[in-house]
Amino acid sequence: MNQRHDHFPEGADFNASLRSRYRVATIWQILFLSALLIAIIALTALLYNVVDGAFGYIAYEYKDDPAEFTSTPVNELTKDELLVILKENLSSGAYNKLENEQPMQERSQADLLNLFLERLVRIDTKNTWSMTDSLLRGDAIRAEVTEKYPDAILEFRSWLTPQFLVTPMSSKAEFAGVRTAILGSLWMVGLAILFALPIGTGAAIYLQEYAPKGWFTNIIQTNINNLAGVPSIVYGMLGLAVFVRTLEAFTSGSMFGVTDSNGRTVLSAGLTMGILVLPLIIINAQEAIKAVPDSLRQAAYGVGATRWQTIWHHVLPNALPGILTGSILAISRALGETAPLIVVGASTFISIDPDGPFSKFTALPIQIYQWTTRAQSEFHAIAASAIIMLLVLLLTLNASAIMLRNRYQRKY
Repeated sequence: MNQRHDHFPEGADFNASLRSRYRVATIWQILFLSALLIAIIALTALLYNVVDGAFGYIAYEYKDDPAEFTSTPVNELTKDELLVILKENLSSGAYNKLENEQPMQERSQADLLNLFLERLVRIDTKNTWSMTDSLLRGDAIRAEVTEKYPDAILEFRSWLTPQFLVTPMSSKAEFAGVRTAILGSLWMVGLAILFALPIGTGAAIYLQEYAPKGWFTNIIQTNINNLAGVPSIVYGMLGLAVFVRTLEAFTSGSMFGVTDSNGRTVLSAGLTMGILVLPLIIINAQEAIKAVPDSLRQAAYGVGATRWQTIWHHVLPNALPGILTGSILAISRALGETAPLIVVGASTFISIDPDGPFSKFTALPIQIYQWTTRAQSEFHAIAASAIIMLLVLLLTLNASAIMLRNRYQRKY
C-alpha cells in the first residue's frame, strides 16, 4: 500500500497534482493558440500588403495631346479609327514590326488603344499611392497633385484588370501585362509534372514493392531524402549543365528541325523543375503506397494474382490520393521557384508567347522579380498585381489536383 501511495497521490497531494497538470495543459494550449494567431496575423499582413499595392491613386500626364491625332475622345475611339491613326502616325518600321508580331486587324480594340496610348500619346506617370493612402489621405493626395502636377490626371486605378491578364510584357508599366508569363509558367509546370510524376511514382513503386531490403537500398533511400532538401539553385546549375548545354540539340529542338532557338527553352526549364520536385514526389508516393493495408496484397496473392497485378489493381488505386497529394506539393514548389529559372535562362523581358516546348519563355516569379527591382513605383504596383495572379494560379492548380484526389478517395 505504501508503494502504491508513492505512485498514486491521494487527498491533498492528488488535488495539488491535478491542478498542476491542468495548469501545464492550459499553458501549452495558450502557446499553441498563440502560434496559430501569429501565423494568421502574418499571413493576413502578407496578403494585405500585396493587395495594398495593387490598387490606389495614380497621377499621370500625356506627353503628347491626344487631340493632335484625333478629335474623338480617347475612350470613344473605335477599332477602325485606331487602326487608321496607328497606320498614319507610326513609322513604317514600327508598324511592320507590330504587324509581324500579330496582324493589326486581328488585335482587339483594347490592345489597339494601348498601342495608341503607349506609342503615340505616351503616358508619363508622375506618382502612385497605395490603397491605404488613397482611402485615408484622399484629400491630401488631391491637394498634392494640384500643387505639384497641375496638368496631371488623377484617378483611382485597379492595376489588376482583365486587360492586365491578356496583355504581354511592355517597357511601360501602364501597358504591361502577364499573359506571356502565365503561359510560360503553365508550360513549365505542365512539362515538369509530365516528366516527374510517372518517373517518381515508378521509382516509389520499385523501392517500396520490389527492391530488396539491404544496405544499397538504404543508401538510395537516404540520398533521395537528402535531395529533397537541396537548395534549388543547385538544381538550376544542374539544369544549365545537362539540359541547356549537354543536351542542347534536344532541348533547343535543332534535332527536330527548329533553327531559331537555343538550349534556354521552356523544355529545359520544365525538365529542371521536374528534377527539382522528383524527390518530393518519390517520398510522398512511397508513404502513400506504404499506407495501403498489407491485407489487400495478401488477399490478391491468395486468389492467384501476380505481384504486378496486385500493384496495378489494388495498391496503386488505393495509393493514388496520397500520390496526388504529393503532386500538389510539387506543383506549388515548381510554380514558385525563381533561382533555377534565372540560371537556366528565363527571359526577364519577352513579349512573345511560348507556343511549344522549344520556345523562349519567362515565368511569373521571374516577372515579379524583374518588376520589383525597378525604381519606378508603378512597376511595384503591377508586381503586386502579378503576385495576386500567381496566388490565384497556384490555388487554381492545387484545387484541380485536390478535386481529382477527392474523386479517387470516394471511388476507392
